Amino acid sequence: MSQAQPQQINVADLDLNQLSDVKRQLEEELNHFTNSFAQLKQAQAKFKACVENVSEIKPENQNKTILVPLTNSLYVPGKLSNPTHVIVDIGTGYFVQKTREEAAKHYNAKVDYIRTNLETLEETITKKRDNLNYLVNVMQAKLQSQSAPSKSS
Repeated sequence: MSQAQPQQINVADLDLNQLSDVKRQLEEELNHFTNSFAQLKQAQAKFKACVENVSEIKPENQNKTILVPLTNSLYVPGKLSNPTHVIVDIGTGYFVQKTREEAAKHYNAKVDYIRTNLETLEETITKKRDNLNYLVNVMQAKLQSQSAPSKSS
């Protein structure tokens, strides 16, 4: 079985309606990638906050009442019974007990993983923006070339 190779088409050969369709598709893709980038940035910020929260746990706070974060804006009082271990959300509703060092390592690995994805996504967004700018320039040139003969007659 042979795989179909993507066919390359010169955008200058397309008419304005086709160029409009391509532009709309590029704008949708760019919007999707931009939204994904923002969501990844938020996730990265949450993991960085987790690293900070883990580092704030001190052995001298054992059996003292502390505020436990349930969300970014909701805290409940609780007692720190074991300052050397924390419960870590590893995803899809699963939690494991880890030492503070293991938890920090886990969250730092998440931050680094997201950083590499952000870098890749940023490159993709830049390429899409360049493609969109090129397409807009081609559309403007076609519009000018279509309106130029009508002015001279």
